[in-house]
Amino acid sequence: MNLKNLNFIDLFAGIGGFHQAMSFYGANCVFASEWDTNAALTYEANYGIKPQGDITKIDEKDIAKHDILCGGFPCQAFSVSGKQKGFDDSRGTLFFDVARIIKYHKPKVVFLENVRNFERHDNGKTLNIVTNILDELGYDVSYKVLNASNYGLPQNRARIFFVCINKDILIDKFEFPEPTNEAVSLTDLLEKDPNAKIIDRPDILIKKTYSVPKDNFGNPILPNKPIQIGIVNKGGQGERIYDPAGHAITLSAYGGGVGSKTGLYKVGNVIRKLSIRECARVQGFGEDFKIKSNQSQAYKQFGNSVAINVLKEILKQLSNTKVLA
Repeated sequence: MNLKNLNFIDLFAGIGGFHQAMSFYGANCVFASEWDTNAALTYEANYGIKPQGDITKIDEKDIAKHDILCGGFPCQAFSVSGKQKGFDDSRGTLFFDVARIIKYHKPKVVFLENVRNFERHDNGKTLNIVTNILDELGYDVSYKVLNASNYGLPQNRARIFFVCINKDILIDKFEFPEPTNEAVSLTDLLEKDPNAKIIDRPDILIKKTYSVPKDNFGNPILPNKPIQIGIVNKGGQGERIYDPAGHAITLSAYGGGVGSKTGLYKVGNVIRKLSIRECARVQGFGEDFKIKSNQSQAYKQFGNSVAINVLKEILKQLSNTKVLA
């Protein structure tokens, strides 16, 4: 699969999860936008492109022509009163800026990502408005919740993905890829000498030990999901301990508790958080990815990013539709 003749733009770009997947197949980034200055610095250091800032202040006419629009747009409620107003329903939200760019440029494909609960956001009104607007703009919309755990990454990260194909070039209805179900564990991605916070306190409670079961031939049967084995304090958010034979919990940009943003893991005889590099790995970033921010900002950036392996599998499937030829 080769997308070297295709151009894409990267909206709400963060540190470039979409960029990683698109450029892996040869596509060329012609525009990026990211308002967070720390994330933008990381983006520039890795891709040589300085993202422009606030998308609400960028005229769509000033954005380069592109074949694919990518973006992990923020989830916001839409104000709807009386009859639905289509495109105008999105005014006052950041999705309006996505829509106005689509309306002007009419790319072949719109490729979007959001949190799992987007389907139920504002009692489903947000999803309905977004899909209706995309339909109104001339796109056949497909969406599905996919979990990174099912696509070769040891992280339980369920997100909703949208693949929207311009109806003028639509050949076949898009079908999302089936899970690859590769057997992977967090242990495979751990650093030997990590710079990670170690937890040593009297209220740690290990409730059980976990042994990886084996098949009849002695091969390990990996669980491909997080395996909780203990708690710290009362076991609230950020206070649960997991075995690295399983998967990491969802990386988060925020969250509380002693294991905030990464969760806690029993590695040997140590209870610790994941390191920044380990966070990069469970999101699918390569070893050559440059981490330019301080630890706090870097955790936030990886928590806000997108699982790259899932994007790659979607792009592979999209190539089967022939719309990117």
